[in-house]
Amino acid sequence: MGDPRGFLKVRTRRELAERPIEERIKDWFDVHAESGLQPWTREQAARCMDCGTPFCMTGCPLGNVIPEFNDLVRQGKWEDAYNRLSQTNNFPEVTGRICPALCEQACVLGIHQPPTMIKNDECTIIDQAWDLDYVKPLPPQRLTDQTVAVVGSGPAGLAAAQQLTRAGHTVVVHEKDDAIGGLMRYGIPNFKLEKGLIDRRVEQMEAEGTRFRTNVEIGKDISWDELRDRYDAVVVAIGSRVPRDMKIPGRELDGIHFALDFLPDATRRVFGVKPVNDITAKGKHVVVIGGGDTGSDCLGTSIRQGAKDVTVLQIMPKEPETRPANQPWPTFARTYQKTTSMAEGGTYLYSTDSVNFVGSEEEQSKVTIENSATAEGFVADEHGHVTGLKIVNVAPGENGPFTRQPGTERVIPADLVLISVGFLHPDTTTLVDQLPVELDKRGNIARNDNFATSQDGVFVCGDAGRGQSLVVWAIAEGRSCAAAVDEYLSSEQTSELPAPIKASDRPMMLPR
Repeated sequence: MGDPRGFLKVRTRRELAERPIEERIKDWFDVHAESGLQPWTREQAARCMDCGTPFCMTGCPLGNVIPEFNDLVRQGKWEDAYNRLSQTNNFPEVTGRICPALCEQACVLGIHQPPTMIKNDECTIIDQAWDLDYVKPLPPQRLTDQTVAVVGSGPAGLAAAQQLTRAGHTVVVHEKDDAIGGLMRYGIPNFKLEKGLIDRRVEQMEAEGTRFRTNVEIGKDISWDELRDRYDAVVVAIGSRVPRDMKIPGRELDGIHFALDFLPDATRRVFGVKPVNDITAKGKHVVVIGGGDTGSDCLGTSIRQGAKDVTVLQIMPKEPETRPANQPWPTFARTYQKTTSMAEGGTYLYSTDSVNFVGSEEEQSKVTIENSATAEGFVADEHGHVTGLKIVNVAPGENGPFTRQPGTERVIPADLVLISVGFLHPDTTTLVDQLPVELDKRGNIARNDNFATSQDGVFVCGDAGRGQSLVVWAIAEGRSCAAAVDEYLSSEQTSELPAPIKASDRPMMLPR
């Protein structure tokens, strides 16, 4: 720490400038007007107090040594900062853009001032590293004669593959889509995470020796048991993609889709790839059920596609602006955060539950249409297509925290409904049939403290084992799983990877 009074001299926190809304909603590029090194970057890094007990590191699932790289940013030592950061984080260009920054919630400075800009420092370090050509392939010095198959190319799979390749094993990543990246590729819109960031990492990994196989679905193109026979170890990193459905009347109507049937097609169109489901929001009244990150992504995507209007429903009340008393520092606090998509338009309705979907004149006549000014062109469809959604306000009451409030029922127009209420578990149908592994009570793939499943030589990491989570947890699990696989494959204790952090030692300190 160069100046122990830095946080007193610089009290204001700077944020990256965003492009004007009217400009950015017309394209799919990054919403920010600036990135990388800014005139104020080093000054902001000087706010880090280099705490005796850096709680920011306990908040970070990756264990990033945050005070060290903050001080290196302050000094402008970009190569040293990159080397320090890359020791714990394989893909800081991703976490620096889409992570909710659990570390900043735990920052000691955040008790009485805005926290240090840890997330932006990460992003700046890696952007500078690429610009200054510090990011080099790191192929292993020697090769083992052992092979590993990684199934799934999301952050968990890629992190595991990179670590295992650098340890000298021959690693092949299998991806069922036409491009590498998992949900980072097609699940996250380009305006939040530009896909060139993924492409250059894939090029680095290929130069290190990792092999990639796209358009290969394990369980169909290659059976799970055949895959296990071909490789010395298998890492299952297939994510948690079985969506949570809504079993309410009218669910069978056309025009009602899961968010992850909608979002990938939008990105495919941007890059000239043929859509799979061919769903578009253009010219439609869009209703998004679920107000989390995915719901926000649906909002921004629908606006860019030219929706008439977008309404986002959230059964929870609006989060408080400041840290609640029952979520004390340094825990992760659920506070109101306005996303870039929320700033672009749309309407958020909090404490609102869905009653039934509407698709006939008979149901429409039972209730009045809310916001009639926005309901222009709202015509009942007798051919099985959704035309509206009946909703009701909820509040704490005798039937629990989401007691429906009589007299608040109304119908809002909906030509396209996107269900974004989370995920249940990974799709394990073919896995259980062909290479039976035990599942836990939530339907995730069961594992022990070393990420090993009930099948010898088969490991699991990321959402497939822990349940729906964040990209930073996926990277952390991929790294630890790789260490466990390396230990399994090494007959002699000569592992070049750090000892794995046991799965049971990782607390569930993140929003779902």
